[in-house]
Amino acid sequence: MSTEWKKNGKFGKSRMVLRYFRGCKRYFLCAVAASFAATALNAVTPQIFRFGIDRVLGGSGYSYLQEHLWLLSLSVVAVAVLSGAAMFVMRVCTAQAGEGFAKNMRDALFRHVQRLPMSWHDRNQTGDIIQRCTSDVEVIRNFVVTQLLEVFRTAFLVGISFAMMLSMNRKLAFVVLLFVPAVILYSAVFYRLIAERFTDADEAEGELSTVVQENATGVRVVRAFGREQFEMDRFREKNEAFAGLWIRLGTLSGLYWGVGDLITGLQVTAVVVLGAVEAVHGNMSVGEFVAFASYNTVLVWPVRGLGRILSDMSKAGVSFERVGYILRGEEEAFAGPKRTEMSGRKKAEAEDRACMDIVFSHVSFAYEQGKNVLEDVSFAIPQGTTFGILGGTGSGKSTIVQLLTRLYELEEGSITVGGADIRELPTAWLRRQVGMVLQEPFLYSRTIRENIAACAPEASMEEIRRAARIACVDEAVMNFADGYETLVGERGVTLSGGQRQRVAIARMLLQKAPVMVFDDSLSAVDTRTDHRIRQALKEHVKGATVILISHRITTLMGADRILVLNQGRVEETGTHAELVRRDGIYRQIYEIQMERGKVPYGSL
Repeated sequence: MSTEWKKNGKFGKSRMVLRYFRGCKRYFLCAVAASFAATALNAVTPQIFRFGIDRVLGGSGYSYLQEHLWLLSLSVVAVAVLSGAAMFVMRVCTAQAGEGFAKNMRDALFRHVQRLPMSWHDRNQTGDIIQRCTSDVEVIRNFVVTQLLEVFRTAFLVGISFAMMLSMNRKLAFVVLLFVPAVILYSAVFYRLIAERFTDADEAEGELSTVVQENATGVRVVRAFGREQFEMDRFREKNEAFAGLWIRLGTLSGLYWGVGDLITGLQVTAVVVLGAVEAVHGNMSVGEFVAFASYNTVLVWPVRGLGRILSDMSKAGVSFERVGYILRGEEEAFAGPKRTEMSGRKKAEAEDRACMDIVFSHVSFAYEQGKNVLEDVSFAIPQGTTFGILGGTGSGKSTIVQLLTRLYELEEGSITVGGADIRELPTAWLRRQVGMVLQEPFLYSRTIRENIAACAPEASMEEIRRAARIACVDEAVMNFADGYETLVGERGVTLSGGQRQRVAIARMLLQKAPVMVFDDSLSAVDTRTDHRIRQALKEHVKGATVILISHRITTLMGADRILVLNQGRVEETGTHAELVRRDGIYRQIYEIQMERGKVPYGSL
């Protein structure tokens, strides 16, 4: 879809509409047909009045109808019933088409957001993304299915009403015709004035949603630091700006409707006065005058409502652009810069790859232009070994793992897994081979069992408990009243930090990935539990490559090899014993931590 938008430019909106109408287009066409039928039937009623006044009440030759006037009333009722049935069909088909269209668009947006790279998510606020995928989709749905249908109906109504008026009195019909373009022109001017203000209002709403989302997510931090007043002031500021924009929009709308009422009032007055003059001079009958006035009344309000439709068009135009911004985002490359899929043979070879050696060769990377986080980093991790990474904040520890799993695309150097460049491997396959536990793990608002089994829904209870035992969380879970069926609050707030980390470790173990990454994921557990988890991993997860990222020396001491990063560069590499013997950063940190923690020298 993003390619379509780039190639087709200004035609992207119409292509988007046609794309998401797939499966429900027939309902929209049925709604258009039913709307035309209802409009045509409504155009018959004034002709019945004209016939009754001129031929039945004011003429001769229709004695039967003069004696049975109820037949004229019955015909009006019959037309009304048929018109109502057509409107019912229109509403049902409109609902089917509208919800089908919105569902298709929401599905496509959510699917596309899942495939957008992390760099895109870093640049965009969560609240704004949510609004684009919900509120903006609803605005587009409302316009495409409701307002667009109203445009078709109004155009048909103008045509059929003007044809009827023209057949009764040409001079008066042309007088009415003079007002129609005046209303349309005035509405078009209003559309141009309001479009930019709708853009500002939509963006302000996105900012407001972001404030609410951030506050709800970080409620514990807000309470812990007593930041309630600050957050209320921040919300009040955004809310006042948002309200101010809509007040200005309301002022513009009030001006539009006021002047519009004046124009339509002049139109109705002109038709009544000039029509009465024409009737007095015998240029049109009383029945024609009544019918003409009826057509004018029917015509005034749909044309008058054109301003509202154009107003919604401006909102829809803004929403199209906001949704299009997401759809234009480049998805993650599947397997290399050309996004070409691997052949069946190559994919089979990757799946069966026996060697999972990881090699970083002269890797440099920057999140922002000109500010490298990693600078010429090279190291190797043989399969089945435990590899430790130590470094200060901002030294690039987590970036290494994010590059390995292609959360960010490599800029300089190369990374190979089993001898194959990761840019030539399917992203989904690569990420299945690397299990990750982050320092701040994300847990769903579900049961503990469901959280652990998130990556393996088919896992048995015994497999879940086995993973939990290795992560040293089984005993804690069984102490809960509901055990593994205990509901975890949003983002895991009902569990302690250490429990959240251990549940996340159990979830990753159930993934059974050949490469396991612990990104400072033991920081919230005590040293004894840290030791128990690492011992359990050695005993039960044999043959897997383990990457330990930590600021705690005791966590890394047992690693086969340790990498020390300093400001994005490789400062030292070696075993714990080798690094302690050198007079480097590792030894300095070791001595500080050992003195602070009184931990004896040696491997745990």
